[in-house]
Amino acid sequence: MAVIVFNFRMKETREPVTTKKIIIPPLAMSTGFLQFVIPAFHITWTEAGEAFLVGVMFSVFLIMTSKFEIKGDHVYLVRSKAFIFIIIGLFAIRLALKWYIGSTISIFETSSLFFIVAFGMILPWRLAMLVLFNKKKNEIAL
Repeated sequence: MAVIVFNFRMKETREPVTTKKIIIPPLAMSTGFLQFVIPAFHITWTEAGEAFLVGVMFSVFLIMTSKFEIKGDHVYLVRSKAFIFIIIGLFAIRLALKWYIGSTISIFETSSLFFIVAFGMILPWRLAMLVLFNKKKNEIAL
């Protein structure tokens, strides 16, 4: 998964960024909340809130590596050398937590928790990207 995210991020740096490209990933990922229709995936609101907050804490590292630059009339995402190390580090931390937590609760509850952690990472990251992108876009308009 880390390799897929890294390759996607590298592709993003070669093409101009658009609002649509920023907001589609969290919208598409939100369909994963349908898993909670099935009772085996149910977790408490407290667990969901804690998982989301862990994701938000992890998103700080992703936000720090998201910078934009203007080239001509377009805004591009700047490649970050630290991004691959951050993705690998976050992947390792999530994997270790999954093994630890997975040994105490069902695979379905573990899946629910880590889906929410992932959503908690992507949502603030993409919202921050949208704010930064709009600032750069406004610079072009001036």
